[in-house]
Amino acid sequence: MKVFVTGVCGQLGHDVINELISRGCEAVGSDITEKYNGADDGSAVTSASYEQLDITDSKAVKAVLTRVRPDAVVHCAAWTAVDAAEDDENKPKVYAINADGTRNIAEVCKDLDCKMIYISTDYVFDGEGTEPWQPDCKEYAPLCVYGDSKLKGELAVSGILDKYFIVRIAWVFGRNGNNFIKTMLKVGRKFDTVRVVNDQIGTPTYTYDLAKLLADMCGSDKYGYYHATNEGGYISWYDFTKEIYRLAGYTTEVLPVTTEEYGLSKAKRPHNSRLDKSKLTENDFALLPSWQDALARYLKEIEY
Repeated sequence: MKVFVTGVCGQLGHDVINELISRGCEAVGSDITEKYNGADDGSAVTSASYEQLDITDSKAVKAVLTRVRPDAVVHCAAWTAVDAAEDDENKPKVYAINADGTRNIAEVCKDLDCKMIYISTDYVFDGEGTEPWQPDCKEYAPLCVYGDSKLKGELAVSGILDKYFIVRIAWVFGRNGNNFIKTMLKVGRKFDTVRVVNDQIGTPTYTYDLAKLLADMCGSDKYGYYHATNEGGYISWYDFTKEIYRLAGYTTEVLPVTTEEYGLSKAKRPHNSRLDKSKLTENDFALLPSWQDALARYLKEIEY
């Protein structure tokens, strides 16, 4: 099987292409930079086939994918700077990448009759209530530009293709790139006390674990919408930070605050990021390990 992976310079794309290569797949990575510029950690991605690609350029997308002719495309590339997406000067680029770029890929996948896996987010919902969001729920109400742009990407994929997976994730962390864990470790070294919100509830997603699921989907025809985060129960960012510091051996005091009290974010974020993942089990996909186990493994992988 030949798989084309976008966004390999990011957290998820890096792990996806490594997982595919470890399984013996022919994997081709792409990103906007001339050469792969992610983590040089001795992983297979650094020696994999690489195609420079601006997904907002529809002609380039058609040319590259038509030349590669993959059996599946795992679309990890995205604008993910949630707060920066709210700036007026960035909004056109956010939609060009997350909505139009995704449409460009979906249209070529349709022409080539190859499956597409699109990575989306809990931000397509309004984050109200306490019930976990179901993957097939169509009550979309994104609160911010990032969420709206990702929703438009979802609708492009589902409107163009029959052979697609739309996989919503949340609270992502991986070895290649920046994330909440790395930020909190840095802050915890610098300050005796940190303030973290305790009224946004969800579950983290370790890209290393998620990559295994996405690789499984590349070989499946059980298409549709899915939710995928690590198991281990729903928590707040405050709870997550407490466990990060406990495992890291930090003595930093963590103070719980509301989102309103924190008050530093430009983009409005969902309070309820609980995602129901039972559809994975129903379709014979393995659930991800617990977030506690994932965090422990991750801290052993990174230098901090």
